[in-house]
Amino acid sequence: MNASEVLRIVDAIHRDKNIDKEIVFEGIEAALVSAAKKHYGEEAEIEVKIDRESGAIAASCDGEELDSEETVGRIGAQTAKQVMIQKIREAERDSLYEEYHELIGEMVSGVIQRYEGGAATVTLSNVEAILPRSEQIPGETHHVNERVRATVFEVRKSGSRVKVILSRARPQLVQRLFEQEIPEIIDGVIEVRAMSREPGYRSKVAVSSSDQRVDCVGACVGVRGNRIKNIVDELSGERIDIVRWDDNLEILIPNALQPAEVEQVILCKMLGRAIVLVREDQLSLAIGRRGQNVRLASKLSGWDIEIMTQEELAESIDRAVQGFSLIEGVEVELAERLVEEGFLSYDDLSIIEPDALMAMGGLSPEQVDRVVEQAEAHAAEAEIAAAEARKTKRDQDRQAAEEEAAIEAAERESEAEVEEEGSQEEEPEIASASDDELTEPTASEALASAQEEIDEKKTEVPASPAAGEPE
Repeated sequence: MNASEVLRIVDAIHRDKNIDKEIVFEGIEAALVSAAKKHYGEEAEIEVKIDRESGAIAASCDGEELDSEETVGRIGAQTAKQVMIQKIREAERDSLYEEYHELIGEMVSGVIQRYEGGAATVTLSNVEAILPRSEQIPGETHHVNERVRATVFEVRKSGSRVKVILSRARPQLVQRLFEQEIPEIIDGVIEVRAMSREPGYRSKVAVSSSDQRVDCVGACVGVRGNRIKNIVDELSGERIDIVRWDDNLEILIPNALQPAEVEQVILCKMLGRAIVLVREDQLSLAIGRRGQNVRLASKLSGWDIEIMTQEELAESIDRAVQGFSLIEGVEVELAERLVEEGFLSYDDLSIIEPDALMAMGGLSPEQVDRVVEQAEAHAAEAEIAAAEARKTKRDQDRQAAEEEAAIEAAERESEAEVEEEGSQEEEPEIASASDDELTEPTASEALASAQEEIDEKKTEVPASPAAGEPE
């Protein structure tokens, strides 16, 4: 392996594999060292250096200079080649890893090659990626040779290969689709401020505009909804709510809960909770199906949101004041102040910051500890009572279901008995009709019967009257 050949190999690998030349030089040096050790022994201190400009090889063994041409020829090029191939593969893997690691969160496009256990193997430009079932949108289906878009979720080294994990279920996919469909986002006029998603069902995207002349919500929807429609189609019909962002939580939270109408937002800053008051007829709309609307609004705003009516809040306040007043060291005035700050349960009180409780009630650290301990004990008791209530409710529901099933079974059995009795009453009449009407006489029986009728008629003919007698 002469100098010009070394440079030629390095340049070819650099161009074909897109691997940095320095990495290739280091791979060749390591290959020659490994091959030399097989000849001189593993304990020999072999050093090989390649001049990056000329390609000349300088080799030494235990400090003594070796003739590189003779050494390489003697130890065999095949061994060096095998080690070099391994090093180049490792370098190629590292390069591929770095390339896709930088793409985490970005959208890529590939073609589905096959399905194995619900996971799709997707061919990207230079690597095969995996789209696991757990990262697919629930309910959607794809086919082999279909092009699919997804975000890079995870990249890791697996032996000599790079494993790229894709996702279509993460919020980043919605973010990238918005950037693709809405030019104002790329231009910086519109900004996606927050996002929450339940893949396959619903997403909420909060946007704002740096230009007051640009309606951020209208720009995202597009003319006749064409922009948002493209995104919805890509997400297999997933519903997209576009929310107007506001730094004021008392405005942002009602925006996030639309289409429900909100009457008031009460912020409990110590707990990071917002109590949202709505009318009775808006309660189910604000909560959403299976709590979806309020859950997504909570994720979007970063605050726990509790939906209540005015009546429910009043009941919770009265119950909390009475309950807190039962704790030793908590006066009614302190209980009312705690409620004003949004503490409505023993659970809330058990996690209060000691300094805050001392400041609010003028309590000593020892008193605060006792209050928190009692609150924790009451919270545990309440949880046990709630668990027992849930168990009782389940038992009652199960018993009611069993009773209903027993009643239905008895009704079916009764109906079957009535039908059976009716069929038994009709059977004799059917049998009689069969004997009298359906039985036909044989030919000999018919002739005998006809002869008997003729004989009977002969005997019935009267004698002629005698002469002179009245007829």
